[in-house]
Amino acid sequence: MEALIPLILDKGVHIQLVTSAFRPLPEAWASVPGLNVVVSIDGLQPEHDERRKPATYDRILTNIQGQNVTIHCTITSQMMRSDGYLERFLQFWTPRNEIKRVWFSIFTPQRGDSMEEILSPAERKKAVADMLSLRERYPKLDMHPKMIAEYLTPPDSPESCVFSMTTKTISADLTTLITPCQFGGDPDCGSCGCIASAGLKAIADHKLGGLVPINAIFKASIAIGRMVSGEERVPAPQKANFPILR
Repeated sequence: MEALIPLILDKGVHIQLVTSAFRPLPEAWASVPGLNVVVSIDGLQPEHDERRKPATYDRILTNIQGQNVTIHCTITSQMMRSDGYLERFLQFWTPRNEIKRVWFSIFTPQRGDSMEEILSPAERKKAVADMLSLRERYPKLDMHPKMIAEYLTPPDSPESCVFSMTTKTISADLTTLITPCQFGGDPDCGSCGCIASAGLKAIADHKLGGLVPINAIFKASIAIGRMVSGEERVPAPQKANFPILR
């Protein structure tokens, strides 16, 4: 990463790097323009340490010292069954100088899954209500209310997801493509809790001048691009071909 990041930044591309902070972060990352370091946390310390050890809370707190990071947590059903869980999480992380913001996603299953982490419809509504309330009291919960509300109406398929249509995901070998989105496999889009998908859907749902939804402009742009290229549907190659990685 220390070798790859400068190459990408030199091309004027913003980088969001997600890490468990299992290892100490390079000191220079604290002030690199265009680099946003996101530390993934699985809830409060007891649950996180059990799931992520040896990337424990104590190790993370040591490894992010002097940094300027975003904390990201995926909300699960277990969390929502514990009253005040999200607020306790914010109470722990937001006072720390190393933390510039906090984001919440919602657990996204594959279709047909019956995992304990999957939120019920009532739990999803409560999670949204809690986030909308908490952002007023914890400014570091940096999530626009319209984006939070999108968790209640996620895209129904990858073909209607702006994030899926505008991004490509590649594996750690920098070659193999992951489809149809970053989750791979057969994600349950109706239960999607991806923060990127929610954010871009909030933008797409916005109406210019109160009349024209940005989504209509986006779809028209995609259609024109396919017409000009002669493709009804852009094929999904099995291998990535990104000049920026050369």
